[in-house]
Amino acid sequence: MCSELAAELPEQDLPLGRRLIQRGLASAQEVERALELQARLGGRLGAILMRSGVISETALLDVLAEQLAMPLLGVSLEPPGNAAIAGFLDSTPIRLDWFVAEQVVIWEDAQARLLFAARDPLAAPLQDTLRYFYPGRELQPVLCRSQDLDAWLEYLSERQQQEGRDSRLFADDDIRHLREMAEEAPIVELVGNVMGQAVEHRASDIHIEPREFNFHIRFRVDGVLQSRLTLPRERFAAVVSRIKLMSGIDIAERRLPQDGRMSTRVSGQDMDVRVSTLPGVHGESVVMRLLPKEREGLRLDRLGLLPDHLEMMDAWINEPHGIVLVTGPTGSGKSTTLYATLEAINDGVRKIITVEDPVEYRIPAITQVQAHAEIGLTFAAALRSILRQDPDVIMIGEIRDLETAEIAVQSSLTGHLVFSTLHTNDAVSAFTRLIDMGIEPFLVASPVRGVQAQRLVRCLCKQCAESYSPPLSMEDARFVEQAAKRLFPGQAANWLRARGCPACQGMGYRGRLGIYEMIDVCPQMQELIMQRSAVEQMRSFAASQGFRSMREDGLLKAWLGLTSLDEVHRVTTGG
Repeated sequence: MCSELAAELPEQDLPLGRRLIQRGLASAQEVERALELQARLGGRLGAILMRSGVISETALLDVLAEQLAMPLLGVSLEPPGNAAIAGFLDSTPIRLDWFVAEQVVIWEDAQARLLFAARDPLAAPLQDTLRYFYPGRELQPVLCRSQDLDAWLEYLSERQQQEGRDSRLFADDDIRHLREMAEEAPIVELVGNVMGQAVEHRASDIHIEPREFNFHIRFRVDGVLQSRLTLPRERFAAVVSRIKLMSGIDIAERRLPQDGRMSTRVSGQDMDVRVSTLPGVHGESVVMRLLPKEREGLRLDRLGLLPDHLEMMDAWINEPHGIVLVTGPTGSGKSTTLYATLEAINDGVRKIITVEDPVEYRIPAITQVQAHAEIGLTFAAALRSILRQDPDVIMIGEIRDLETAEIAVQSSLTGHLVFSTLHTNDAVSAFTRLIDMGIEPFLVASPVRGVQAQRLVRCLCKQCAESYSPPLSMEDARFVEQAAKRLFPGQAANWLRARGCPACQGMGYRGRLGIYEMIDVCPQMQELIMQRSAVEQMRSFAASQGFRSMREDGLLKAWLGLTSLDEVHRVTTGG
């Protein structure tokens, strides 16, 4: 442990402070000030005291060596020479450039132990890598001065330049070893079982998360993460390598985020699986998005739209031209809504082209384009080419910038029906978002036919939901009474709440549906948009025309017994 040793060590700060005070190396006031700085700025206590000039690195190393019971080079252990380090590295299976990049030196002592010094010798990913490549060897982390480690790393860097080693982390033999380990029957079976369980539990995502001594597997079911498995750390590298191999990801690269994709059959279903890896302090976090190739129920009338909203959406999607926007945060079901609208108008008569990133579901008889910004195929670039393909309907995965917005507007004004999404919190904000991007207000008011904002709420489990009489505010009770009388005349309230049973795995919920707010752009709304009216003014006008908020839509669905008031509150208020 060297220049950043105290900043990196996963130790208990208070015991270190006590030791320093007991030895007279720091006063209680100095430790207290350092702890205050630590609370504000982060970092480790020892590093803060060093930067403040309270203690020297030598003094801190002495205390840490005692506290952690680790050898200190130059005190309890003789430092190695360059020849000892070079001699061992010549026979190591790990490439020299890995040691330079990770700032690690390693050598063998007379007792055949492997000693290693690093900026953070106790880091779990470092120790995992060394244990993997040196199985059965005794590994001993040691403390050292910054200047000693810097000198060794400079020596290794010079050797690396002289030898012209290739830049990959691991030798080809070790990559083959990693592949072989990933293809061992127990690992293949484990990964297959995890994916099978995820599909059977209707999970949308699998999260594989490394910890210091183990790793966790969690499923996202109905939008909520649920813990499933905790496995020993020894299996982690093989599991991740297996997933990387299946999805076409470089198994040797562990320092950079990577993305991949696979097609596979799981529990009788054909699945597309998007894979994302992200390096962390304990190793790579892996997330697998599960996308069934055959989607049942991609119909507008199965998304949870109430009769008036369904009628409004049906009118929008049958317009000859214009823009229809679906808004909401990530994971609110926008893509599913767009796919359902495309299915609804996919009559074989109109030419429909989409540009998406990524293409989540494949729809027959529709041309779907995958955007690739890294090679210049942005949404805007793809749209310019799509317009030369004589489309009737265009779906844009997301309007992210002014150029894409301008082309979308121009397309709608030249006779095309355009569907797209925006990241806004409500429907009215879509107008101001486009104007803020740089679109003139009259070019927003003219082509936009309607905006739908949405969130997803969990459906109550039909096996165990129980009836009750909820306490409602006077305002909510009045709204529900009036809206229910208009939309569901003669129907009685069916307030239910979650309970939990084996059918829903004790959650009380099973499946999801949308809650919505929808704004039809009538002439009066167009005037408000062109006048750059405040969001509150536009919302007030919409309310006078029968608009209801997502929360109010959720109240109606709770009245119908489709979801619970608690769930509506959780999704619409963050509670």
